[in-house]
Amino acid sequence: MLDRILAPRRTVHAHCDLPCGVYDPAQARIEAESVKACQEKYQGSDDPIFKERAITIKEERADLVKHHLWVLWTDYFKPEHLEKHPNLHDLFWNATKLAGESKKSEEPAQGQKLLDAVDEVAKVFWETKS
Repeated sequence: MLDRILAPRRTVHAHCDLPCGVYDPAQARIEAESVKACQEKYQGSDDPIFKERAITIKEERADLVKHHLWVLWTDYFKPEHLEKHPNLHDLFWNATKLAGESKKSEEPAQGQKLLDAVDEVAKVFWETKS
């Protein structure tokens, strides 16, 4: 009897995680900015405990960059976007690879490369929205 009460009354299907229009590369950029900021703070400190914390936070934020990019790649972009922007695969490959490299680097120049790559993805994203 309990399983009947808890059973869903109807099944709903959707083509995305949330209603269309909620996707935005801004969150990936915010996390990429955090990566670069942590790299800068790491470089500016002599405190080993602070540096360890900066590395931990940087690695978490780099994973979040990947997560937000993957959501765009897997849930937002469609075949028609790829037809108009054939370099889309390469843009996402490069950006997610740079996010992974951020986990190994404490150099702000590397963080800037990540920001630039996220901005390239964002540029295509906004072109597809207009």
